[in-house]
Amino acid sequence: MAAGIKPIKWERHIIQFGRERVEVSLAFSDRKNLKITVHPDRTVSVESPLGKTLSEVLERVHKRAPWIIKQRDYFERFQPLQPPRRYVSGETHLYLGRQYRLKVRSNDESMVKLVGGYLNVYMREPLNAQRVEELLREWYLEHAKAMIERRLFICYESMKRRGIPFPTIRIRRMQKRWGSYSSTGTITLNTELVKAPVHCIDYVIVHELCHLKHREHGKQFYSLLTRCMPDWEKRKARLERVEI
Repeated sequence: MAAGIKPIKWERHIIQFGRERVEVSLAFSDRKNLKITVHPDRTVSVESPLGKTLSEVLERVHKRAPWIIKQRDYFERFQPLQPPRRYVSGETHLYLGRQYRLKVRSNDESMVKLVGGYLNVYMREPLNAQRVEELLREWYLEHAKAMIERRLFICYESMKRRGIPFPTIRIRRMQKRWGSYSSTGTITLNTELVKAPVHCIDYVIVHELCHLKHREHGKQFYSLLTRCMPDWEKRKARLERVEI
């Protein structure tokens, strides 16, 4: 930390709005305007200009409570579900929206193959759940990158005429979100998307591409999303039923 720069001190406060109880982290700093941020993990941070009283700030936050709650609900619906896995034969795993039964077998070479309705994991090592999980993750990552990149080019072709630039893309496994957009114009897509139906993958891609034109989830954003994908709400509802 540079000399003379003091760390921001965060304080915890509770805002009650009807039946909703919202916990916020509040800090005062040298800034001009109040900033309220709802993070993907549903936490809420508030940065206030110096000179404002605590009661003034909390009153402003209370007025924004409907928006805060709406954003928290949005992030909750957008989070992949991750029930515990045992990685043993007989367990089912998703790929492109379909359930496949896992078969773990000994073999001279470690690999994963999708054959018929089975996801076959072959192992040189003694059979153990941790190694099965590693092999499956590698397989999902490889297939996710190929599928997401293919769908990205297809989706972008139908959107580039709207003045949307081709984005910088990162594909990685995320715990909380299907996709995200950064202020630098980078779109990050979750490798777990490969477990969802293709039309749901397209929804997440189009959703994030729309952020290249409108950063916030406002009226203009949803208007653009609807023009690009009129049935996006149905796709989103289907995605929310995907259990990972």
